Amino acid sequence: FSSRRRHTRSGPQSRGLGDVYKRQTFDVVSEVDAQEVRNAVDQAQREIANRFDFKNTNSTIEQNEMVITLATVSRDRLDALRTVLEEKLVKRGVSLKGVDYGDVQDATQDTVRQVVTIKVGISSDKAKEINKLIKANAPKGTSSQTQGESIRVSAKKRDALQDVIAMLKAEDIGIPLQFQNFRD
Repeated sequence: FSSRRRHTRSGPQSRGLGDVYKRQTFDVVSEVDAQEVRNAVDQAQREIANRFDFKNTNSTIEQNEMVITLATVSRDRLDALRTVLEEKLVKRGVSLKGVDYGDVQDATQDTVRQVVTIKVGISSDKAKEINKLIKANAPKGTSSQTQGESIRVSAKKRDALQDVIAMLKAEDIGIPLQFQNFRD
């Protein structure tokens, strides 16, 4: 048996080429906590059941996944119903940027109805808009690419990524954005 010690180098020379070109990344996503939406709808239902101005109006808030249906006797009660729902959503931390209101429809027995959809994920149109913003305004060496309903942003320096986050927060994209999966 040989007792030779293997000589290893340490320091910058020992790094492989993969380490030299390592990029920092994060993902831009648009997510909504479904449980918080459910909690907000439950709270709104309890409030309208107890409020005097909703007595004898047959006002209802029904939820199916991320689609909420508001129904009541008149357009002004519908506005009040929508306000109650919005207050509860905001209180539960659900951004109203992702809330899409359908047209007010006349329903049976002289009632009105409105469908409210909570958008989840980044659509291809919004992804193109975000990628275009990043390309135009981000520091040099920053790139982005769409990956399903999220966008992966990469750069050589962490500061560039922080600049991209600040820029996206300042822009009004029309959907709630979160930034996750930071990798060095």
